[in-house]
Amino acid sequence: MSAIEDDDERLLNQIGYKQDMSRHFNQWSILSYAVSVLGVLGSQPATFGTPLSLGGPAAAVWAWLIGSIMASFTSASVAELVSAYPTAGGMYFVTKSVVPPEHAALWAWTIGWLNILGQGAGVASVSYTVSQMILATATMNSAFDDVAGAYAYTPTPLQIVVLSIAFLVAFGVVCSLTTKKLHEIELWFGPINVIGTIAICIALLTLTPDKQNASWVFGNFIDGSGWGIGFSFLLSFLSVAWVMTDYDSTTHMSEETHEAAIRGPRAIRWSVTISGILGWILTVTLCFCINDYDAVVNSPTGVPAAQIFLNAGGNRGGTAMWFWVILVQVFTGCSAMMAMTRMAYAFSRDGALPGSVFFSKINTYTNTPINAVWLCVLFCALMSLIGVGSTLTIVAIFNITAPALDFSYALVILARNIYAHRITFVPGPYTLGVWQRPINVVTCAWVFFISVVLLFPTIRPVTATNMNYAVAVAGFIGIFSTGWWFAGAKRTYTGPRTRGLLLNAEPVSGSGDDCAGDEETI
Repeated sequence: MSAIEDDDERLLNQIGYKQDMSRHFNQWSILSYAVSVLGVLGSQPATFGTPLSLGGPAAAVWAWLIGSIMASFTSASVAELVSAYPTAGGMYFVTKSVVPPEHAALWAWTIGWLNILGQGAGVASVSYTVSQMILATATMNSAFDDVAGAYAYTPTPLQIVVLSIAFLVAFGVVCSLTTKKLHEIELWFGPINVIGTIAICIALLTLTPDKQNASWVFGNFIDGSGWGIGFSFLLSFLSVAWVMTDYDSTTHMSEETHEAAIRGPRAIRWSVTISGILGWILTVTLCFCINDYDAVVNSPTGVPAAQIFLNAGGNRGGTAMWFWVILVQVFTGCSAMMAMTRMAYAFSRDGALPGSVFFSKINTYTNTPINAVWLCVLFCALMSLIGVGSTLTIVAIFNITAPALDFSYALVILARNIYAHRITFVPGPYTLGVWQRPINVVTCAWVFFISVVLLFPTIRPVTATNMNYAVAVAGFIGIFSTGWWFAGAKRTYTGPRTRGLLLNAEPVSGSGDDCAGDEETI
């Protein structure tokens, strides 16, 4: 392993950074990590109610299939770019190498803030949904009042937020471990997700009486939004868009992964393929197991998928199956927090955050950015506190996750093509070859289109209660970050601060320089 480690360190030095962290992630742990970030078994049931209520079962099924295919295009575009520059900054760092020097700082500033804010909203939303799932379990195991048609226990916003902050702290504790320990833990996350999804699909189909027929599952579209069946179908992409994002999380672990230029991109592509297939199978299964549509959509548990589990297995069986959904969602939270902490470290390393010198420090015992870890925990906890006063506002913040992250990818991809006549991009070992431009075009078109759709109100007529305030949150973020830039950041921030550490050094024996022609073309 020492030769590989030397080559990885040399590549990082050529990019312009020192090897401050330890490399322990291998091809299996980084793939497992990538699968766990998407966390289909946890995330899909948490968001299943949205497409089901807006567009009906057929909308949920076909939106997932189409959304997964589009996610594959986006992940391919991301994988090629990060293969060339496998650093903790991910797509944020790539900006430096696809934009002319005079524009690089502003582009990097925009991409970096979109990425870190999108990741922060994503981590906070995962911890929030874990809390909702646990409290939904408490609800469905409390006494049921047949007259009132409700359970004896209903969680309050304060209870949900307090529990979610407790999980954020737990995520922080896990992310503070050594890279070796994280590698050992992550090895289990992916397999549990895959095996659990298959097992639960089999259990639900076996235990559920009076299942729906195929024509209802695949052909029953409804207008649950009031915008018409067509637009209701588009709004049904909310679920798959929230689950199938954060593709570059794997590359944020690049400085802790052996052969990151190859294994990182492979993990991105394989995780999207695996998660897309499993998510579609799970969506189809849940739709077949809806024996009473209205009862499921209006479930007193507050989570339609939990009601399906309850109907299939009763209190005990449903709770036992639901436990694995919650467990996988906890895995997703840990993994997503890990990506965010590495991005915060990389952003601090370049002087883009207040207190950057402190937050870019590597702990000498764990060789991990512990200061950045607890900055992220604090940031997500403060974000979650908004949910105590306004559920609408916290949901709006969570809804910005997918558009912010996807825009942080699409803008870099767009820049790569816009400035192609001025900047020569040298791909890494993972390249799209002749398919690069058409795949990039599809990616950008899809991201810009679906992001606009996701900012629309989901119910018509629009009121103060059902308004999608994500557009207001996006506007505030845009005004704040732009104002900060012109107020002073443009005079101090110059983009990723790289140094030519080993550019003049002789290549080590057996280094990647000796096999530069060994590319993997997709």
